[in-house]
Amino acid sequence: MKEKLSYTSGTCNKPLIGKTIGDLFDEIAERYPDNEALVVHHQDIRLTYRQLKAEVDKCARALLATGVEKGERVGIWSPNCAEWAIVQYATAKIGAILVNINPSYRLNELEYALNQSGCSLLATADQFKKSDYIEMLNSLAPELATSQPGRLRSEKLPHLRSIVHLSQNQYPGMWNWQEFMERGETVAPEAVASRQALCCFDDPINIQYTSGTTGFPKGATLSHHNILNNGYFVAETMNFTDKDRLIIPVPLYHCFGMVLGNLGCLTHGATMIYPSQGFEPEAVLRAAEQERATAIYGVPTMFIAELEEPNFHKYNLSSLRTGIMAGAPCPIEVMKKVKTIMHMPEIQIAYGMTETSPVSTQTCPGTPLEKQVSTVGKVHPHLEIKIIDPENQRVAPRGKEGELCTRGYSVMLGYWRDEAKTREAIDAARWMHSGDIATMDDEGYINIVGRIKDMIIRGGENIYPREIEEFLFTHPKVSEVQVIGVPDEKYGEEVMAWIKLREGEMATEEEIKAYCRGNIAHYKIPRYIRFTEAFPMTVTGKIRKVEMREVSVKELGLKKEMEMA
Repeated sequence: MKEKLSYTSGTCNKPLIGKTIGDLFDEIAERYPDNEALVVHHQDIRLTYRQLKAEVDKCARALLATGVEKGERVGIWSPNCAEWAIVQYATAKIGAILVNINPSYRLNELEYALNQSGCSLLATADQFKKSDYIEMLNSLAPELATSQPGRLRSEKLPHLRSIVHLSQNQYPGMWNWQEFMERGETVAPEAVASRQALCCFDDPINIQYTSGTTGFPKGATLSHHNILNNGYFVAETMNFTDKDRLIIPVPLYHCFGMVLGNLGCLTHGATMIYPSQGFEPEAVLRAAEQERATAIYGVPTMFIAELEEPNFHKYNLSSLRTGIMAGAPCPIEVMKKVKTIMHMPEIQIAYGMTETSPVSTQTCPGTPLEKQVSTVGKVHPHLEIKIIDPENQRVAPRGKEGELCTRGYSVMLGYWRDEAKTREAIDAARWMHSGDIATMDDEGYINIVGRIKDMIIRGGENIYPREIEEFLFTHPKVSEVQVIGVPDEKYGEEVMAWIKLREGEMATEEEIKAYCRGNIAHYKIPRYIRFTEAFPMTVTGKIRKVEMREVSVKELGLKKEMEMA
């Protein structure tokens, strides 16, 4: 009998949506005008779909007044807030490409993202946590001090012309949010409709930076069709309707927030609820009770923090029924608690990558518990998945490990302005190669068992060692550096750097960490640093990161965490 191969396709009786985000937004606003669309607790904002449409259209007119053309890039650098969603939908309406910038980015990363994407306009918060965004922007573009808003000419940021800060404060060279929105009054509503009519659902609409294994991040470029359909089918698999109310504590700059969250709700006329700027476990619980929420999103560490919140039992969560847990494997005991004491019997697991909009597989209501904690579900509607032998590219038999590949509507258009990297990731038959090692069982459930590349996943954040290595190489005392992930009980993995110093130099762990602060995102700063004279090597001269990890685990006494990982 011939072996069954690791290939599956997602059949579905619901068709793909062949519309732009702007057109569907208008349809939903007309169908559910009085449904609450957006609730933002930390800003005390409530908008129905009718009211949200008015704000989105006003923002779209303001973008046109500022001269933003179809296909032009508009960056957004902010934690979760109402303005984030308004800018997301407004850029989609006029065909501008929204560039998501991680709120944790520091100077190096911000400069790269703005220049590589060619952003002409940036919408930014004033600050978030310990990051002073205004100070950083003035550091990169000191010309702001003497610039008129909308007329920036910066040596370091040559494409950037306009900065809008999402507050009512006054800063030289920038519009505040109110000033920017008032600019829209000079543009007729018909101008938005005219621009919207020029947009096609295959147009690029979003650039999301994903850390590169070699050098700088790559800009995954996604279309209306990519992300609108992915948000729709994720919510469909959860049995969403216009009565659902979703807590979104995950960041909007990531696909989890803006696609699964914002677009998943939009496609069903459901309610988006932002409990706080950044993740705060008690804010999630409070919002779930006050808003009679039906669903919560998060990575496993978020659900663990919510369950461990000292006031957890004070909150009435009986309105909940579902949600999505993604980003890392879920411990079985956590899953049991989420299903029972968090009242989420239909909680689901999802898997994917930014380059596939993001979700490729998902569990569904009724999936056995053991499958929910040991697999990432089955293939998504209208997609194909195969697992191949990395050596010969042939489809592997069921149960055999190989590289997971995805094909279908969700595969990105490519990496922004990087054809070589696009060709490495997407083959001639349009299969997206994930770099993840997986197996497929006889029922079609996918299990992720490892990574071909040495990506570190820390609390749901994907970190690629090469990016940190290249930054640490810029330290004047560093001769060689290798970065690895080591197991961690709280975050799953932590960052560790092995550093070889230049001859005659001395350095301390704190000195290296201080060099990182303010230049790379906090979660990329190595928690552990080991100074070494040499690295373990193969006979052919390749660094043996597996051996480095084994040595580090032993030296740091991480055996317990490793067994749990």
